[in-house]
Amino acid sequence: MKQTTLILIFSFFAASCSDSSTSHIQLKDFIDDVSVQKLGQGLIDLPYGLNALESGLSESEEVLIAVHGSRSQGYEWVYPLKSIDSLKKEMYFYRWPDQGCFEEPAEKLIKDISNILLENPSLNKVILIGHSYGGILVSDVLKKWANKIPVEAHIIASPLAGSDLLINSCNYSPIKKIKANSALFEWRTQHQLDSAFKDTSPNPQDISIIGSSITILPDTYKGNRLGHNWSISWVADEAFD
Repeated sequence: MKQTTLILIFSFFAASCSDSSTSHIQLKDFIDDVSVQKLGQGLIDLPYGLNALESGLSESEEVLIAVHGSRSQGYEWVYPLKSIDSLKKEMYFYRWPDQGCFEEPAEKLIKDISNILLENPSLNKVILIGHSYGGILVSDVLKKWANKIPVEAHIIASPLAGSDLLINSCNYSPIKKIKANSALFEWRTQHQLDSAFKDTSPNPQDISIIGSSITILPDTYKGNRLGHNWSISWVADEAFD
């Protein structure tokens, strides 16, 4: 019954997914005069699919795609996206039906990335950032990656070890080994400080993946408890120049 319900939910949402296009909200709209809540809502209001946050870039060498988690309100991505952006990065936000299974949205994302690479031969690297449940989707992209262009995945505060629901209803199988043209960086929050995981035992972030680089985040960030959502901002500051 659970599997049937998830399939029906996903089928409904998938039918409304749009093709890659320039988004309604752009990085140029990320200004201090606008609240992060409003900007975050702008991200969540984007149509399902791959949404460009910039247009007309001529110096881009890399494509960076942010993949949100379950029930995201978008605000947790505002500072990271603004901070990470650079002239050589072409920035995207991937909206997907996060209350369903991850596999079909992951396959669609792979196809969308392939189209971008075909249309932009100057791009020489793909960077994926997946937060929480979005990290599960990114891990599936990493598992199935077959493009010659290298992919670098940053998976943040994500339950990569899986759960009974993911395994039984969505056929989730954790990635076991990183391919030669891929890189995986796991950024794990401290179990007791993460509101999404602290009541779950064992820690769903704990998993062994051959070739993965693991970093345990500190307990605070800019005077705040470094929990589930602040984790993206910390990684933005520490992992990207």
